[in-house]
Amino acid sequence: MMQDGNLNQDLVFSPERRAGVLVETLPYITRFAGRVVVVKFGGSAMESDELADQFAQDIVLMHSVGIKPVVVHGGGPQIGALVERLGLSTEFKDGQRITDEATLEIAQMVLVGKVNADIVSSINVHSPIAVGLSGGDSKLIEATQRDSSLGYVGDVKKINPSIVECLMEENLIPVISTIGTDSNGQAYNINSDAVAAALAAALKAERLLYLTDVEGLLEDVTDPNSKISKIGISSLNKLITKKVVKSGMIPKAQGCIDAINAGVGSSHMVDGRIPHVLLLELFTDAGIGTMVLPEDVLNSTEIYEDTGDK
Repeated sequence: MMQDGNLNQDLVFSPERRAGVLVETLPYITRFAGRVVVVKFGGSAMESDELADQFAQDIVLMHSVGIKPVVVHGGGPQIGALVERLGLSTEFKDGQRITDEATLEIAQMVLVGKVNADIVSSINVHSPIAVGLSGGDSKLIEATQRDSSLGYVGDVKKINPSIVECLMEENLIPVISTIGTDSNGQAYNINSDAVAAALAAALKAERLLYLTDVEGLLEDVTDPNSKISKIGISSLNKLITKKVVKSGMIPKAQGCIDAINAGVGSSHMVDGRIPHVLLLELFTDAGIGTMVLPEDVLNSTEIYEDTGDK
């Protein structure tokens, strides 16, 4: 027995408690069955072998209960590490990496040849159902150059989701690296948060989840207890305008807004450092991160009300 009012571990993990957890998940499993859930994988969860394996388990479990997960990933830290190892210089403009031909080649090697392959392998350890894709495959991500002074940094012009839809029809899980191409076949490195939002919109996803390295969206970045559990897109826009949302959270917050405006049911920012955070966010009453919702849904009594096909 644990002292000082702590729960008895035998009680926490008793058959009754386990059964209760399963019963709690049932309505969510039923609601999300057959729906698309796009997950942006990144941050510490990508860099920790243990967390990466737990992420893979979560994705396989989601798939096994009838959800259609689609994984999108970046790899900025891994690209930066290889650039440094190769002794190449890195320049930034307004906080963005200038991507010359050499850096683009490194980005393709890291994202497609290393990170994507590792994620696919980690999922396939648990069930052989993951397939790796690059944005250039079947012109999945059509890109346009953002700014010539940034080199080969691109923005999403259009998503052509047919190859992803075909894989899901075959009961497979697409894992997508965010190298897109323009009409001439020129490759561009694209922000993975923006790609995840655009892909969720194109697939009419039910949910979009971003794995981050913070507890969720904080009203005060110095106070972890100031986490916002639910927020509407107009309020989130105000936080961006007031610069309450800063740095790497800006593209995630904007992605949440863009996805909701395009018809995605809800967007979520969750702490990827928490074991099995995807299951906790999707399949429990309380959730664990920040949920972004359309205003009409936020003000309704049924936050998870099934609104039908988007």
